[in-house]
Amino acid sequence: MTFKEYQELASRTVPTQIPIEQECQALHGMVAEIGELHSIYQKRYQGHLEGSDEHRKKELGDLLWFIAEYCTGCGWSLDEIATLNIDKLKSRYPNGFDSERSQHRAEGDI
Repeated sequence: MTFKEYQELASRTVPTQIPIEQECQALHGMVAEIGELHSIYQKRYQGHLEGSDEHRKKELGDLLWFIAEYCTGCGWSLDEIATLNIDKLKSRYPNGFDSERSQHRAEGDI
């Protein structure tokens, strides 16, 4: 599946009756899903055996859904965002990750 296909399929389940902007709804959802994923690890510290690969994959899928919703609400494509990110990483780390380059980025490199 491509990002374009995923975004189109995900957008059919975006709630339209929510009285706030779509990107705000999606942003809140992203934070909530990060919290759910984080909670899996936090519970491990308490001795719980939860957090199977399947559980983590489902939480990541929910996070991806909210990212797709955010992009859709802004009129962006996931393909565009993925391409921008890879281009940024290629520029920042032309030979792969480098701790020195990570700590001393060029001005304006966000």
